[in-house]
Amino acid sequence: MIRTSVSLCLLAALAVVLPTPSVLANKPAEPAGLGDPGVLDSLRVDIETADGAIVIRGRDARQQLVITGVFSSGQFRDRTTAARYSVSPEGIVQIAADGLITPVADGEAQVTASVDGRDVAVKVRVEGVAHQIPINFTNQVIPVFTKLGCNSGGCHGKASGQNGFKLSLLGFYPDEDHEYLVKEARGRRLFPSSPSESLLLLKATGKSPHGGGKRMEEGSYEYRLLYRWIEQGMPYGNPDDPHVVGIECQPAQRIMGRGSDQQITVVARYSDGSTEDVTRMALFEANDPEMAESTETGMIKTLDLAGEVAIMARYQGQVSTFRASIPLGADTSNIPAPINFIDNAVFAKLKLLGIPPSEVCDDATYLRRVHIDITGTLPTEEEVRTFLADKSTDKREKLVDRLLDSEAYADYFANKWNLVLRNKKRANDDLHGTYAMYRWIWESVYNNKPYDQFVREIVTASGEASTNPAVVWYREVDEVNEQVEDTAQLFLGTRIQCARCHHHPFEKWSQNDYYSLAAFFSTVGKKNLHEVGARNRNFRDKSVFHTEKAATAQNPRTKQNLKPAGLGGEQLDIPADRDPRQYLADWLRRDDNPFFAKALVNRYWKHFFDRGIVEPEDDMRATNPPSNPELLNGLAEHFIKSGFDLKWLVRTICTSRTYQLSALPNDYNLKDKQNFSRYYPKRLTAEVLYDAFHQVTNSSQGYSGLPGGTKAVQLPDASVGPYFLKVFGQPQGDTACECERSQEANLAQSLHLLNSSEVQTKIASGSGRAQLLANDKDRSHEERIQELYRWAYSREASSDELQIALAHIQKHDADPKTAYEDIIWALINTKEFLFNH
Repeated sequence: MIRTSVSLCLLAALAVVLPTPSVLANKPAEPAGLGDPGVLDSLRVDIETADGAIVIRGRDARQQLVITGVFSSGQFRDRTTAARYSVSPEGIVQIAADGLITPVADGEAQVTASVDGRDVAVKVRVEGVAHQIPINFTNQVIPVFTKLGCNSGGCHGKASGQNGFKLSLLGFYPDEDHEYLVKEARGRRLFPSSPSESLLLLKATGKSPHGGGKRMEEGSYEYRLLYRWIEQGMPYGNPDDPHVVGIECQPAQRIMGRGSDQQITVVARYSDGSTEDVTRMALFEANDPEMAESTETGMIKTLDLAGEVAIMARYQGQVSTFRASIPLGADTSNIPAPINFIDNAVFAKLKLLGIPPSEVCDDATYLRRVHIDITGTLPTEEEVRTFLADKSTDKREKLVDRLLDSEAYADYFANKWNLVLRNKKRANDDLHGTYAMYRWIWESVYNNKPYDQFVREIVTASGEASTNPAVVWYREVDEVNEQVEDTAQLFLGTRIQCARCHHHPFEKWSQNDYYSLAAFFSTVGKKNLHEVGARNRNFRDKSVFHTEKAATAQNPRTKQNLKPAGLGGEQLDIPADRDPRQYLADWLRRDDNPFFAKALVNRYWKHFFDRGIVEPEDDMRATNPPSNPELLNGLAEHFIKSGFDLKWLVRTICTSRTYQLSALPNDYNLKDKQNFSRYYPKRLTAEVLYDAFHQVTNSSQGYSGLPGGTKAVQLPDASVGPYFLKVFGQPQGDTACECERSQEANLAQSLHLLNSSEVQTKIASGSGRAQLLANDKDRSHEERIQELYRWAYSREASSDELQIALAHIQKHDADPKTAYEDIIWALINTKEFLFNH
């Protein structure tokens, strides 16, 4: 049955009156932002000096100045491009209008910057111009290829190269790149006797056909450097030449106004202690391009959004970040009183940014929100009436405790862990292990097993599924590379997959780091179970055991055998008779492990707020910093002190004032999406929505092989789910990434809710909610409508909503069941029902 045009009109009418996040009609006062800086008091040079002087070594070196204005208000503002520059004496260096210094001759000079009658001077010492220093291939040529994109994954840096020419990805293996350039293709790419005729330069400048197009101008800095390198005979450099060991953004952070600029420099530190400005050779990328962007020269430009943004600088496999705090500048004097350390961290950031939080939500909103977030269920109509009538001041805290003690809490979080641990049935033989693993997860959650113990029992699992269900993890995570990558992503919040084949492009992890972590799993052995091994060698459930041998893993590129080591840790000597996975578990739960606790609290924070403190939640790295470091550190520290108590974590989050904020934005926080100034509405997950639909319609769904009354959130195996769950984005446990769950709306979802036979049949069921309400002659229609609203929205209907619903029932006075069917159908198709808010 398809709903009539009258039903569609009812849906439209209810959607108008249902509360949805919206800003107030009146235009708010423009926020102050940084405010008036006042009078320029002084200027300063914000770059590193040696003995009071900037040192420039070699004719190819450059130095970017950063001139900062110090104002009477205490504000710092970039004045680099506003300054007028002079040099004394002339002939030593040249300086451009944007503050870039280039050397001319050896010697010492003074550069003066002037802005609005204020001056600042800095000494510049130039060395190595008269005596030409040979160009170093690794330190000088490779950065050119990276800057121009030649060695990127979409060009010559991909595994097969491009059009017969291959470079290592992002220049991580310069010795191979030198060989590709100098020796391959019979040396046709480079002509030392006539550098300008080298194919390398002809193609890059567009003089010869090039699939990648024109990459540089003739006469540019990059062109001149490559020309001189070819002219010098393409030197590689000496083994003892200094190499880059790190880079640093200067300044490292700054408070900036919206729509303002800030010049930064990137300083490379070498193994011999020397430094070099590499700003013009570094690559820049913002972690939120809606908040800020960077030019190729390191000029950071903020946009219209307030918040905090990080700009990643990348050079020679090293990374660093510049962080900009961009205040909105609105009045925050009405911030509610904090309840716990979460509120202290969140509200302190909101005060810094001048973003006022929304008001605390009402009881009905909180009841529905926390029920869904903790148990994946809607409260019953009776629970709604009881909670709203309760006048006690601690009823929210008591509600959280009651939900955490319920089996529904274990159902919901077991569903979450079951899927990211990739527990799935691929064949009927998998059934026993799949269900055993699910039950083990459920009992671990229900009994509040400490998180470190939970993880230990997974990564160190040995034996058979019948006696130790956690070994089923090794059924799906079968290869060593999967064990390494799932462990890093799930339990360390780190995506280390790139380092399997090459140095991670956005992190410090190398292939040695990857294979040192892999060494922990190098002694895992598997054998067929006795009772099935003889008759079915394809049986996927195996007995897992430790093989007594030295724990090592070989780096396939260097052929080096590596001992086990945690990420960033020391290599371990582990006796052959000891299972190295136990040492891994010991390292994971160490108090000084910088990943383990933070990864979990960030994962759970995203569960409740729909956005991690680090986003994505499993991509924690220096170049993707947390939006609120104090909050992340505080949660991790308290979580460790609690003994890795997951219920403590949920209780602390859900009883915080931050979690209790309304989803309705005020005049100033509508655009905030990272500072938690309000609750961010999120779509109900597939399983939660399906169960909520059945609860509101008083219907049910049977699942093959499972007892009647089983809910979607209780499914041990995602493959038995019906079409509804698939179309609404239920993951199938194929990866350890929570991104496998799709929360995006699509047309198929809308059509299914609006007119699928399943939805229509269950709404119209003779034992459904519509029939029950139509048959209830002891109460008025108004009372029955209020009950229906408590089932669907956990609140009372407003007077406007009542008026619309009662008018619709009056139109169907002879057939009230049809009227109630229409109302239920309209309610389940509204955003208020489909979202947790």
